[in-house]
Amino acid sequence: MKDSNPKIRRALISLSDKTGLEQLAYALSERNIELISTGGTSSKLKGAGFSVADVADVTGFPEILDGRVKTLHPTIHGGLLAVRGNEEHIRAAEKHKITAIDLLIVNLYPFEATLASGASFDDCVENIDIGGPAMIRAAAKNHASVTVIVDSADYPELLEEMSANGGRTTPAFRKRMAAKAYARTAAYDGAISNWLGAVAANADGTALGFPPTFTTQYKKAIDMRYGENPHQRGAFYVSSKPESGTVSSACQLLGKELSYNNVADSDAALECVKSFSDHPACVIVKHANPCGVAEAETLEAAYDRAYQTDPESAFGGIIAFNRELDGATAAKIVERQFVEVILAPSVTEEAKEAVAAKKNVRLMVTGEWPLVAAQRFETRTVAGGLLVQDSDLAVYDRLQVVTKRQPTPAEMADLLFAWKVAKFVKSNAIVYAKGGATVGIGAGQMSRVNSSRIAAIKAEMAGLDVKGSAVASDAFFPFADGLLAAAEAGATAVIQPGGSMRDEEVIKTADEKGLTMVLTGMRHFRH
Repeated sequence: MKDSNPKIRRALISLSDKTGLEQLAYALSERNIELISTGGTSSKLKGAGFSVADVADVTGFPEILDGRVKTLHPTIHGGLLAVRGNEEHIRAAEKHKITAIDLLIVNLYPFEATLASGASFDDCVENIDIGGPAMIRAAAKNHASVTVIVDSADYPELLEEMSANGGRTTPAFRKRMAAKAYARTAAYDGAISNWLGAVAANADGTALGFPPTFTTQYKKAIDMRYGENPHQRGAFYVSSKPESGTVSSACQLLGKELSYNNVADSDAALECVKSFSDHPACVIVKHANPCGVAEAETLEAAYDRAYQTDPESAFGGIIAFNRELDGATAAKIVERQFVEVILAPSVTEEAKEAVAAKKNVRLMVTGEWPLVAAQRFETRTVAGGLLVQDSDLAVYDRLQVVTKRQPTPAEMADLLFAWKVAKFVKSNAIVYAKGGATVGIGAGQMSRVNSSRIAAIKAEMAGLDVKGSAVASDAFFPFADGLLAAAEAGATAVIQPGGSMRDEEVIKTADEKGLTMVLTGMRHFRH
C-alpha cells in the first residue's frame, strides 16, 4: 500500500441494480483485477463464469441477520479507508492482515422505487440499505486512494480512465466520482428522512404530515447562459427520476438551448394543458401566465382558438398541446408567430420538419402523462428558507348553484373550462371563456375588480365578444364590484369558490343582473 496512486488490483462489487454488470466484470477480469462480491451479485458473477471471492471469505465472518450484516467489518472498511503511502496505516493493515480495496462499485437497495410502488411500511424499512452507504462514504472519503462508482452510466469512463493511465484512475476522476457518491447517499438518506418523518406520529398520536426536516436533492441537467436576467447565473436541476410527462423529463428534439425563463414557462404551459383530456387542447403561456387556452375537434383548431385570445401576448410565448403535434399545426405556428418552445406528448416527422425550418425554435417531446397525477411536494425558496406544500391537484370541492337562475348545459361546460384555466393564472385571476376557449384573461393584479376589467379590455382588443361568456374567479369576490365588472362586460355565468363575508351581497347582485353563479368551495391562488 505504499503507492499513493496505486494501480487497481482489487475491486469490491455489490449491486442491487445489476445493469452492465457482466460487461464490467469481463473488462475488470481482462485486467487481472481480483473481484470481491456479496450475495446476489456474487451469485450472478459466478453463474456467468467469473472468479469471485465472497465477502464472507475475505472477512472470515458469515453474512448474518438475513444479510443485514455482511460488509460491516474491519477487513472491508480497513481496505477502503487505509490511505496509501501513510506509514501508520500501512503498519496497521499489515498487522491485521487487511488488503487494500482499490475500486468500489456499489448501488443501493431500491428504497425510492419501493416507496413509489406503494409498498408497506415494513417493506420500505427492509429496503433501507446500511452497508452500502457505509462503504460508499468510506471509499469517497478516501478518494485520494480509492475509486468509488455508484452509477452504471460511469462504467465506460472508468474503463477509459484505466486504459489511459496504466490501470489507474486520475485524482480528478476520483474526486468527481466521490462527489457523486456523496450526492447519492445524501439523496438516499433524504428520501428516507422525508418519508419516515412524514409517516411518524406526534406525541399525541396524530400524524406529522410534513417531516420536521425537509431534504431535497436534485441533479444538474443544464448549465444555462444566465438566469431570469442576464446578470444572474442560472442552472436547471431535476430529480433523479422525474415524473413522465413533465418538463423535467421532456426530451428536446430541436432548437437552441433552453433558457431559465423557457423552463419556467414551459412548466406552466404543460401543467395547464394536462388538465384537459377529452378533446385536443392548446395552451399558450407568456411570462408564466396562460394568455390563450382552447379545446377543439382538431389540434390545429385548438391552436387557432387559443391564439385568437391574445395574439399580442402569444408573440414569443410557449405553446403546449395534449395530443401528438401534426405537420399542419406545426407549420401554421412557425409561419404565423415567433414562438420560443413547443411541447407535445409526441410529434410526427412532418411536424419536426416544419419546426426545423425555424432553427431557434425549441421542440420538446414530453411523452404521455398519467391521467391522475401523483401527489407531490411543491417548494419555493425565500431568503434563508423554503416554503413547502402539497401540489394543487384538486379541482373543486363541490358544485353548488346559489342563484335563482340555473346554468344551461353550455354555460356549465364553459364554467368548468374557465375554472380549470383559472387554476393556472396568477392571482388575482379572472378568466372569461366561451365555447371551450378563453376570450379574456386578467392575471396578477392587486385587486380582483381590475383583473375583471383587464380581462374584458384584452378581449375587446383581440376582437372577441365576451357577451354570453362564463367567468371564473380563482378566489371569492370580496365585494360585488368585480362581479359587476364581469356583468357589464357581458358575462352571464360565474364560477368562484365562495366563502366571503359578503357572499350574500354578491349572490344578490348576481340575481339582480340575471346571472347564474356556481360555488366550488375551493380556492386556487397561484402566486
